[in-house]
Amino acid sequence: MTHVALGSAQGRWVVLAATLGSAMALLDGTVVNVALRPLGLELGASLPQLQWVVNGYMLTLSGLVLVGGSLGDRLGRRRVFLVGIVWFAVASLGCGLALTVDQLIAARVLQGVGAALLTPSALAIIQSTIAEADRPRAIGIWAAWSGISSAAGPLLGGWLIDVRSWRWVFLVNLPVAAAVVAVVIRHVPESGGVARGERPRFDLTGAALAMLGLGALTYALIEGAWPIVLLGVAGLAAFVVVEHRTRNPMLPLRVFTSPAFSAANAMTFVVYGALGALMFFLVLQLQVVSGYSPLQAGLATVPFTLLMLVFSPRVGALMRRTGPRLLMTLGPALAAAGALVLSTVGADAPYATRVLPGVVLFGAGITLMVTPLTSTVMAAVPGRQAGVASGVNNAVARSGSLLSVAALPPMVGLTGDDYTVPAVFDAGYTTAMWWCAGWLAAGAVIAAVFIRGRVSPRSSPPEQA
Repeated sequence: MTHVALGSAQGRWVVLAATLGSAMALLDGTVVNVALRPLGLELGASLPQLQWVVNGYMLTLSGLVLVGGSLGDRLGRRRVFLVGIVWFAVASLGCGLALTVDQLIAARVLQGVGAALLTPSALAIIQSTIAEADRPRAIGIWAAWSGISSAAGPLLGGWLIDVRSWRWVFLVNLPVAAAVVAVVIRHVPESGGVARGERPRFDLTGAALAMLGLGALTYALIEGAWPIVLLGVAGLAAFVVVEHRTRNPMLPLRVFTSPAFSAANAMTFVVYGALGALMFFLVLQLQVVSGYSPLQAGLATVPFTLLMLVFSPRVGALMRRTGPRLLMTLGPALAAAGALVLSTVGADAPYATRVLPGVVLFGAGITLMVTPLTSTVMAAVPGRQAGVASGVNNAVARSGSLLSVAALPPMVGLTGDDYTVPAVFDAGYTTAMWWCAGWLAAGAVIAAVFIRGRVSPRSSPPEQA
């Protein structure tokens, strides 16, 4: 297919559509955090049920995002992206209209399916449509606004809750989805896709085993049903065996023969696990213990958002001079320092001296890391596997968040209605921040040891339109 320059009108529209779609899905991974306390009180939810409100979404997103990437490569990335956007919007309407916490969890599960379809296709559209020389900057723009969406979730959620209700955290997706559909239909060309008669059989067994393994592990961690852990481990082990033996796997294991790809995804798992858990705990801590309103808790994360907005596009240019290793090592190390500072946030925490320094350090570290990490993953595989690479990395990131949010509350002694008892939640929060700092430090070590020089994809035939 013909590639387009980022500076062209079509190039800007392509990046806008992909970025808005990804942003919408990523936003709903974090925007709900600030709504947990008010929706929990209104719907009478326990802490495990609040974990399911977060993890119901993450479960289907992480379990099916590989399916989304594979479908985009087979059926066309533009087509799958559009289906995902519409699906996501309909499920968001269900979340906004939910009358019980069980209805909300069910709608969040369906919302994750839509996110799994649109998320890998968005980045693959950029990779396969934008001219090669412009891709690092395009990915930098995508990474900046994707990161901003995650970081801005608490702020937007707090404002919507203050002026309307927690339901608008989900209903706001409807006009955004309509705008994305309009841009895609008019400006985004199709990429990928295989003729109907040439499409290999789809790997339904692999998809089912991935969902079984992740679902069982998540259930076991949240509900304390430890024998179910064995079922989860067995499901994931069977998934690896099936993917190794099947002719047309959903996850071609050969992509992991690239050391850079494997190392970047290992780093993604621990770092995004820390990111998901930190955001879950911090926004609750500010409301439950520090006495912040939902809007104030959201405002507390604004410096994170500003750092991502201003500096992420510049990190792409910086990476061209330094290579990815330095930034991928320094970023998580700074973020770990930020998590340690945030561990001191308690009752009546002064924003300027307790919250702000930690948010700035954490935000600076994540800003330095996101663009080189994403670029390393995408550059480590041939262009025809862009959808698979994006799907794998998204699955790893969401699985890290999924399992950390499931595991960390019981690990630090929080269960039942503990999120309504400030003294109990405060003690668990401090320990959780130390865990997050440790995971971030592990990410820095992985990058320092295993990421080497500049990453080049393995040689491959030209990608077919």
